[in-house]
Amino acid sequence: MQYHNTSFKNKELIELYKKLILPRLIEEKMLILLRQGKISKWFSGYGQEAISVAAAHAMQHDEFLLPMHRNLGLFTTRGIPLFNLFCQFQGKKNGFTNGRDRSFHFGSKAHHIVGMISHLGPQLGIADGIALGNKLENNKKSTLVITGDGGASEGDFHEALNTAAVWDLPVVFVIENNQWGLSTPSHEQFRCKQFIDKGIGYGMKAFQTNGNNILETVATLREAREYTIKNQAPVIVEAVTFRMRGHEEASGTKYYPEGLQDRWAKKDPVDNFERFLLDDGVLKAEEAEAIKAETKARIKKEWERADAEPVIEFDREKELTDVYAPHVFKAVKPVEESKEVRLIDAISDGLNEAMKKHDRLILMGQDIADYGGVFKITDGFVQRYGKERVRNTPLCESAVLGAALGLSINGYKAMMEMQFADFVSEGMTQIANNLAKIHWRWGQNADVVVRMPTGAGVGAGPFHSQSNEAWFTHIPGLKIVYPAFPSDAKGLLISAFEDPGPVLFFEHKALYRSLTGNVPLGYYNTPIGKANLLNEGKEMSIITYGSGVHKALELLQKHPDISADVVDLRTLLPLDTETVFDSVKKTGKAIVLHEDTQFGGIGGEIAAQINQYCFEYLDGPVMRVGSTDTPVPFAAGLEKGFLPWNRFEEALLELWNY
Repeated sequence: MQYHNTSFKNKELIELYKKLILPRLIEEKMLILLRQGKISKWFSGYGQEAISVAAAHAMQHDEFLLPMHRNLGLFTTRGIPLFNLFCQFQGKKNGFTNGRDRSFHFGSKAHHIVGMISHLGPQLGIADGIALGNKLENNKKSTLVITGDGGASEGDFHEALNTAAVWDLPVVFVIENNQWGLSTPSHEQFRCKQFIDKGIGYGMKAFQTNGNNILETVATLREAREYTIKNQAPVIVEAVTFRMRGHEEASGTKYYPEGLQDRWAKKDPVDNFERFLLDDGVLKAEEAEAIKAETKARIKKEWERADAEPVIEFDREKELTDVYAPHVFKAVKPVEESKEVRLIDAISDGLNEAMKKHDRLILMGQDIADYGGVFKITDGFVQRYGKERVRNTPLCESAVLGAALGLSINGYKAMMEMQFADFVSEGMTQIANNLAKIHWRWGQNADVVVRMPTGAGVGAGPFHSQSNEAWFTHIPGLKIVYPAFPSDAKGLLISAFEDPGPVLFFEHKALYRSLTGNVPLGYYNTPIGKANLLNEGKEMSIITYGSGVHKALELLQKHPDISADVVDLRTLLPLDTETVFDSVKKTGKAIVLHEDTQFGGIGGEIAAQINQYCFEYLDGPVMRVGSTDTPVPFAAGLEKGFLPWNRFEEALLELWNY
């Protein structure tokens, strides 16, 4: 291997050698410990250390790095304490995830590292958001994110690179091309000759480097970093290397062709660099041995410290508490002056108040800038706040949700408008596995609000009418808000932006312009997680939310003899069971109503909890009514039959007469 040293001083060369040796010797230790059962799994970066070390060495210490599971050298080069790293590997308390996640699935704000999740691609979008924050601050910083040749096949790769290109973001996208995705060779993963060929398709500059040559890779990444900052534009860096060991250690390498590993072993980044330093007189053999001995002793000491740490005991209260980022609600009462407005205007007003209150709040969504969004909720916002804060996005829900999280990591608040709630399926991984879990995993908040125009009754068919809120009530870490009135919509939306954790905010499209109400002027908030008792009665409890609230109130007007509580949940997660149970214990009968399809809707969970905790108070079966268990039909007559409103009247009368 040829090393062309044109700019590296001897001191830096020895520093790089030490940084290369450390992950290599940790690798050797971990492989022994794996066989001894001291660690449960190991994803080896053996033979790829030069890329990881170069990435951390080339970037500034306060620039974010987003690594993968073969980038041990990135963590060690960034100065992650070995004791804490080894605790992480063993699931000990002094790791970074309190035993809740493994190996390199963690981040550290102190070290400007954002760890991966197993889905490989989503961290690319997060890098976009971090870079957007840097661009908005004009702080001359870049962001580096790593993916593999296999991960580059995922849709997140395209979405993130396309978004970075469109928004001119200073991101270095490193593709660690190690030739194999688990047992699948490159020719079964992609047809392009090399990843730098993708640059022209995204309008990006692209570099290629020998990923086993530490000096070439450092120089290439430094050039790439400087380019992103100077030009405020992203770049691709393809680092060509080889995965010497299995995808993870247990899978082995029997699928490799005979002799392939031997050929790549001759290109080993550690052995070749050591030989270069010895031949060039930069390092003496005894000095190299002393560095190795000192490093091994350090590894041994820190491992023994970590190994001596006690096993984590399960603490149910702590596990539950850590699901959400800490937040103390501070009530801001509304002024007496109010105005009669539509639901859609109240939401727009709440968004406007939040933008005035939080100068680091960024709005993102398809067509939300000059056009004002498909429902015109952000109409006029560009004139007030500018295109830097009110941003049109490409059609790439996953990348934008990732970018929202990246903005949060970089100290911003973010809102994404899902053009229709139905389209959220394109971003499920980001919501379910990044936004929802990141605080519980390693203490990073996700200060993100996702607005979700939802619901049927407008003749929009199966892809613009779904009630999909129950998809998310099963995901710990999210807060699910679903207001039924304009005043609540404004107050709850403001509260959603005050909360440091992820909030999904559902807005019923059919109520946007058909529903009006008095809404206080100015800034006020309404507590998330608190239901509202709208109507008081003695004979039964109607538990509902969204459009169901209005149908319940209308039906009680039609049947004035029925004396019923109407509980407007307002928040579906966390659920206000106290208000629900108090109502049911008083009335003795309960019926749950929602527009969502009946099977698997949240009504089933609420009914089960009422049955479990209020059974001795019940004077009849707990009933639930939802829409027909089909997709939402387009034709008006079919849609009317699909919706639950007529069936609700029948069920209500049946329960009343029970």
